Amino acid sequence: MWSPTVWPSTTILTVTGSLVLLRHGQSTWNALNLFTGWHDVPLSPNGITEARQAGLTMRHAGLHFDAGHTSLLSRAIETSRLALHELGQDDLVVRRDWRLNERHYGSLQGLNKKAIVELHGNEQTKLWRRSFDIAPPPVEKSSAEHPANDPLYVELIRQGLDPGVLPATECLRDVLARVNSFFEEIVAPQLDADLNVLITAHGNSLRALLMQLEHISKQEIAEINIPTGVPRLYTFGPLRQVSSVTYLGDPKAIAAATRGVAQQASL
Repeated sequence: MWSPTVWPSTTILTVTGSLVLLRHGQSTWNALNLFTGWHDVPLSPNGITEARQAGLTMRHAGLHFDAGHTSLLSRAIETSRLALHELGQDDLVVRRDWRLNERHYGSLQGLNKKAIVELHGNEQTKLWRRSFDIAPPPVEKSSAEHPANDPLYVELIRQGLDPGVLPATECLRDVLARVNSFFEEIVAPQLDADLNVLITAHGNSLRALLMQLEHISKQEIAEINIPTGVPRLYTFGPLRQVSSVTYLGDPKAIAAATRGVAQQASL
């Protein structure tokens, strides 16, 4: 069974060619226990605090970044901005890419997680939330929740994005495919050039990266929960093999935050 390694935030690290994965701070819809997906919502006040604390934690760990990446969603963009400010790296160029977006939850987007459990039962809800290859029911192409109706993605289509890649729903397998293409195209060459990279994204896009980086099985990934606002540091050996991986911060706080994510859909 996979389990995270945790080092205290006071550990001082001098690293090159490293990678940090950071889940955005709590959003307003996280606080309301709603399925968010591609719906663009801001950070909650607690999420703003989490983002700033993530920056302080990374500063105390001695981290400095050469490249940054986020999704196109404002909660990730703002988390990255706040964390980098605490690091004293306001001038870092941060690339935004739709492939780092959260999983699209289809017709579940905007609905309360506990209400879905009450309506469809724990087993079906867990399949939609956590299974590797079962997606929730899709939204209609005319729905406001379909990205083809969002001006941001309409502009990307105008710039050449294939509209066929915009999802009406997704399972984790779909997210893994797009995240993997982003990683191999953009991030892997940066790591191979000994650059330190920060990726600020979402629970499911980061779970997909964990599968790739840590060789986590389809069965194990269903039980993995990534806490908001907690940096996860990777260092690499020859051939970009992971040599160490750890969450940075207070172990008790990290464990409590992880349990909180796991309990979001429980009655």
